[in-house]
Amino acid sequence: MSRSSFDGGRPLAHFFGGHSRKPGTDSSVSPTRHRHSIRNQKGSKQGFSFSSLRGGSQPEPSRRISRLIKAENSLVSAHLTAGRERITIAQQLSEWGEQSGDDAISDLTDKVGVILSEIGEQEDAFAHAIDDSPGRLKAIRNTEKSVQPSRENRLKMAEELNRVKAREPDSSKVVVMEQELVRAEAENMVAEAQLTNVMRQRIKETYDSEFCATIERAEKQIILAKHGRRLLALLDDTPVVPGDNQQSYSSGPQARQVLDDCSEDMREWQPDHDTYLDSAANKPPGDEAEEAAAAALHSAEENHH
Repeated sequence: MSRSSFDGGRPLAHFFGGHSRKPGTDSSVSPTRHRHSIRNQKGSKQGFSFSSLRGGSQPEPSRRISRLIKAENSLVSAHLTAGRERITIAQQLSEWGEQSGDDAISDLTDKVGVILSEIGEQEDAFAHAIDDSPGRLKAIRNTEKSVQPSRENRLKMAEELNRVKAREPDSSKVVVMEQELVRAEAENMVAEAQLTNVMRQRIKETYDSEFCATIERAEKQIILAKHGRRLLALLDDTPVVPGDNQQSYSSGPQARQVLDDCSEDMREWQPDHDTYLDSAANKPPGDEAEEAAAAALHSAEENHH
């Protein structure tokens, strides 16, 4: 039987024309490629490694954000693994079908393998799309660490002031220490306002990006799954009576057309640009808090002098 296969030198990432995995690649200039087989193709084995998180001596908020960062890293790794496993399954299905001795099984398992391998590529693309999440969350962790000294200094000064008041309520130190405490509180307000800004901005960026990536992965995998079912519909599973001659397989052209249709649908996919947030939601976070903190710091400086 004449079999359609695609050039063994092309990686699985080039399954569909205009469907690049490289960030920043303009899909409009990618050459159109129709792939009708995955045989003799090897999936990418490149993985990621992540630096360890040292949270043992961190304040509780920093420990919690570190655990979140670690979980996000694990999520990226899990989707990379899932993508590789799906591509491996596709390859093994195709290789098994080739040796089955059944023309229909041989052709359709190869083409179903094409669909499965691209589903795996979508997992890989999703993993790369959310790979920035840990870095964005680290900005929150770093800001929390920078705020912690001002928190501790404010608490330390308040405790010391209370001790002096208890021992020497009429001491001149009390007035000086009260002024210093006001300044420390104002400085802490500035730091806390900055932390508020960073937290809101980074959380919004992180999970908006993840939601967009989730929508893209889901919609593309739905396209792939629907065409995969079209391929399976071409497989006649009517029970064969012993002694009957098996009908010859004649659905090869239809199967190739299914992959061509799938390729076209994937190229035509576009993200939904609906706006979910109104103008009020796009206001820079923490403006009021930062203005109040700046005013408090200015007042403290005037009182100190």
